[in-house]
Amino acid sequence: KASVFLEDPDVPEKFRGKLKDYFRSGYDRGHQVPAADAKWSQEAMNDTFYLTNMCPQVGEGFNRDYWAHFEDFCRRLTTRYPSVRVVTGPLYLPKRDQDGKWRVSYEVIGNPPNIAVPTHFYKVIFAEDGKVGGQVAIGAFVLPNARIPNDKPLAEFEVPVEAVERASGLEFATKLPVQRRKRLCVDTACSLVIKEYSQRQEAFAKGEKKQISAPASPRI
Repeated sequence: KASVFLEDPDVPEKFRGKLKDYFRSGYDRGHQVPAADAKWSQEAMNDTFYLTNMCPQVGEGFNRDYWAHFEDFCRRLTTRYPSVRVVTGPLYLPKRDQDGKWRVSYEVIGNPPNIAVPTHFYKVIFAEDGKVGGQVAIGAFVLPNARIPNDKPLAEFEVPVEAVERASGLEFATKLPVQRRKRLCVDTACSLVIKEYSQRQEAFAKGEKKQISAPASPRI
């Protein structure tokens, strides 16, 4: 059964993202929680298709390419680590103008304009060794919402987790003791496996990707 994009009825109508907001916008409806991460049930997968789980993303070169490879990288971490948790979200970062001042500028789509287009997206990854009080490999990445060549090393987008906290206004690791932390890209190779979009879609439809178990309760 194929999942379909849906407006979220739990959001008040005047604040709700609409399907028509994305129509001919030039942007994909980009999953924040990937559908392929919710393959333990049809209901779970359907829930990832609510527009509350979407952000406008550049299609070719990003959502259908580099970002999708990045999502696959996160899933492949489960073959090395017993527990992998990923936090994903949009960012609206400032850019320095010609007058030397920093300003935040972003497009808004919809009619009336209703959906802000992020300038960047982040992922913060926590890969645990499975031991109580054990080590946690942390990786924080910030990617522009733009075409990215597939041969661009993922490590070039790695940033300190504190940088994502400052940009997002969220705290991710303040309760995790420093002595339990290690850097993800030192502990494992932060490299992407490149697949063509059509190949990924075919594999996803056939269920060839590894089934993901339902998430356990957080321990951090």
